Amino acid sequence: MVNLEGQGVPGVFIASDVFEDGAIRQATALGADPAAVYIPHPIQDRSDDEMVALADAAFGEIVDRLIAN
Repeated sequence: MVNLEGQGVPGVFIASDVFEDGAIRQATALGADPAAVYIPHPIQDRSDDEMVALADAAFGEIVDRLIAN
């Protein structure tokens, strides 16, 4: 994502909320500050309908972060 943003391609990092602390530490270690949206964990056992609901719930925040970049 850092490489793409360096080329002018905006992006948003999306991950489960249990990985937020680790993602922030990794980004800091890399000297990066990516736009990020964290969604409720777990992901792997959710039905298709539940995944669509998660995506719908996060969509506005993802777009807001893209625009803010």
